[in-house]
Amino acid sequence: MRPNENAAVYVISVAAELAGMHPQTLRQYDRLGLVTPDRTAGRGRRYSARDIVRLQEVQRLSQEDGVNLAGIKRIMALEHQVEVLQAKARELAEELERVKIARDAGRRVFAAGESAGDIVSLARGERPSPRSSALVLWQPAWPRRR
Repeated sequence: MRPNENAAVYVISVAAELAGMHPQTLRQYDRLGLVTPDRTAGRGRRYSARDIVRLQEVQRLSQEDGVNLAGIKRIMALEHQVEVLQAKARELAEELERVKIARDAGRRVFAAGESAGDIVSLARGERPSPRSSALVLWQPAWPRRR
């Protein structure tokens, strides 16, 4: 069983240790909106594995790349926007594929095979071999409007 990376299970001291930071740094990042941990009923912060990864990314951008906190916040907002748009693009591509399959399903061409009783499916635009005496049946996908 794979643990849920969104489950908020780490208290601030454990999250700070896992991220390699001081707990006060985590509080500052929370105030700035760089990481938004879940809260308990008593308002205590609870961090998820995904929050820990995000904290490490903030630290990397700050220390290795020299990006200030406002820049990090903007970078992370843009990365999130890209993720949302990529998910939408995948969703639209899947929908387009379903529409193509549904459209093409009504336009398949079938031919009688060489053996008695055989039915052969042909691709659109494909014809039976010239030597064949196969009968081709075609049915439009949708009735035409008059």
